[in-house]
Amino acid sequence: MSSTTQTDTATSTERPTPPTDVTRPFTDAIAEAERMVAGAEFVETEQDLAEGYDYLAGSIAAITQLVRARQTSHPFFFTSTGPYTKMGLDNPDTLYYHADVEPDGTYIVRGRRGSTADLSFQVLRGDYTPSTVPGGDDAFDDRRIPIAADGSFAITFGPARDDAEPGYFALGDGASMLAVREVYSDWSTEEKGTISIERVDTIGTAPTEPDLERVVRRYRTAAKMLTARITTWFNFPKWFYLDEPVNTFTAPRLTPGGLSTQYSSVGHYRLADDEAMIITVPKSDAPYQGFQLGSMWYISLDYVNHQTSLNSAQAQVDPDGNIRLVVSRQDPGVANWIETTGRRAGILQFRWQRVDGPIGADGGPTAQVVALSDVDAHLPYLSENRIDAQGWAQRIATRQRAFAERMLG
Repeated sequence: MSSTTQTDTATSTERPTPPTDVTRPFTDAIAEAERMVAGAEFVETEQDLAEGYDYLAGSIAAITQLVRARQTSHPFFFTSTGPYTKMGLDNPDTLYYHADVEPDGTYIVRGRRGSTADLSFQVLRGDYTPSTVPGGDDAFDDRRIPIAADGSFAITFGPARDDAEPGYFALGDGASMLAVREVYSDWSTEEKGTISIERVDTIGTAPTEPDLERVVRRYRTAAKMLTARITTWFNFPKWFYLDEPVNTFTAPRLTPGGLSTQYSSVGHYRLADDEAMIITVPKSDAPYQGFQLGSMWYISLDYVNHQTSLNSAQAQVDPDGNIRLVVSRQDPGVANWIETTGRRAGILQFRWQRVDGPIGADGGPTAQVVALSDVDAHLPYLSENRIDAQGWAQRIATRQRAFAERMLG
């Protein structure tokens, strides 16, 4: 009788009717994003177009993973952008994390401070959209948090309190995300720390399993996020970069939508194959000073296998205290060559982080475009700047090994 009962029960269960067009919103969004990439006004070469489609693939991967991982009741730190899901002119020296939060929740963030140059926190309200950037009313580095002798820390984020003790930070109205940035100077010797987050009213419980309606809704959410992501970062350079004269830099300024402890100087370049840009900038006392190139898709170039970025710990500093960088397609034979990797045009970005005060105009960069054949004449310490093919290969090998260890460490 028991066997018959089990069989009757099994055969009486009806297979659910699948909803229709579950993935259609997302596949439609992918098709729309593809049209946006194909029609981008700055595309000039097949390389530009190939990079655009590859950027789209990374965006699809990032969005798909993000909508499946988003969790407000049981948050965790998620990699915001990385070498294969690039966006927003990602800094080659930075590890980016974020966790979803709600303004009425209380969260404990625990970790161990590594030996990196900077560790910062930022409460974001709202989101990046095609017309705005999120607020950054509370952005600070680890100098504002209590850290024990062994490097451990525990800080709390939650609703505003009159009796808040040190290490308590108000989320504020509309808080939606806690962003964390860990920034390297010396890739080879510095070590990242650890970090975790928990919501105090859900500790020890499990999140609700997603039902069919929620899973279906994720595809609609992913569709909106994908087109917004592509549109936003198409527009970002127009807001903050492309209105400036080509091959120049802005004076250092607080980074729009960024950290209160970060200054930046930005520009965009256009160079012929036989031209070079010589950039001169004083080495800063700030714990972090970095420079990078970006493509017109507003993402970093290949910074692992090419020297498309340098920070003050990696760059050669001349005896007069200046760092002289040479941006060009062809190798000028100097240690501070910044490779355009074949791109005729792109983004220029300096960052200073963990600053104690403003970075003045005299601490910012100057740029001069010269013929590649004339580069030597514009480097006052040329004999100290020279590097041969073997030395260059070693520089690249050092980057590759340090990056591999950083990503798995």
